[in-house]
Amino acid sequence: MSTAAAPGPAEAGAVLTLTMNPTVDMCWDVGHLADIGKNRARVRSVAAGGGGINVARSVARLGGRAVAVHTAGREVGRRLNRLLDEEGIEHIAIEIHGETREALVLFETETRRSHHVVPPGPYLDDHEGRHCLDVLGQAIGTSRYVVASGSLPGGLPDDFYAAVARRVRAAGARLVLDTSGPALRQLSEGVFLLRCNRTEAADLIGRPVRSFDNARDVNERLLTTGAAEVAVTTIGALGALCSTRHGHTELRAPSLPGKLLSDAGAGDNMVAALTTRLVAGDDPVDACALGVAVAAASVLTPGTEPFDRQVAESLRHDVGIRFRTRS
Repeated sequence: MSTAAAPGPAEAGAVLTLTMNPTVDMCWDVGHLADIGKNRARVRSVAAGGGGINVARSVARLGGRAVAVHTAGREVGRRLNRLLDEEGIEHIAIEIHGETREALVLFETETRRSHHVVPPGPYLDDHEGRHCLDVLGQAIGTSRYVVASGSLPGGLPDDFYAAVARRVRAAGARLVLDTSGPALRQLSEGVFLLRCNRTEAADLIGRPVRSFDNARDVNERLLTTGAAEVAVTTIGALGALCSTRHGHTELRAPSLPGKLLSDAGAGDNMVAALTTRLVAGDDPVDACALGVAVAAASVLTPGTEPFDRQVAESLRHDVGIRFRTRS
């Protein structure tokens, strides 16, 4: 479904996602990125993207159901809607005045490296921000989990996701949040699960996050300030730390059965996996273990190509788990 207003509520069991700053992702292949002259490229794919949209796509890939709520502005926004419709992703489009952004993933076939280039996106005024919250509130319906993922566009206040958390909580649902920058630092109201990567975590505590001990410092801060009931910090190739009031669980990433090609979208795929399992009734640690496996499977594909579900499920058995109580 695609609409600018008065959306119908999501059905029970569906994951509702929110993407305030979506993209049209263009993936190009180039043999070698030369410093001078023209670089001849081949278009690999063009797809709707942005945190929550990527999560919705991956939820469906894992056998769940998702409805994506997102902004859409001008010609690129119309293209975004067409791409979602063609892909069969259920979505609710909120029309805005500014133009939806386009992003580029450039994959060098010789070096097998990816370059992800993302502009900041449109500017939303206060009225548009409030309208987005109203649409989200109407769309939640009987959904038990809402995933808000991605950066905030210009114009929205840093505490916008705190307002999202209030709407979700008022509807009786749980919020899974994956964001960065001021929006993460300004979060003072509880969400159910908050995920951040090591770059976002380092920005939060003011020093590098390279180990599970570093990640524990991040998660303790998130738990003690009431920002989240469950804090998940990912540490690149090491894996992730999942923390609750009971303690900290180290989830060590499995060895990759192939070469790392691109980490674009790995975080969104992880969030999709853990949310899918939360909906199914798993506890946060078990849900996060599948998330680590899916993230590992994701980096084996170039650009933003879909991960192999069978590979992800096989890697789940190799995720190392170690629990430590909170001191």
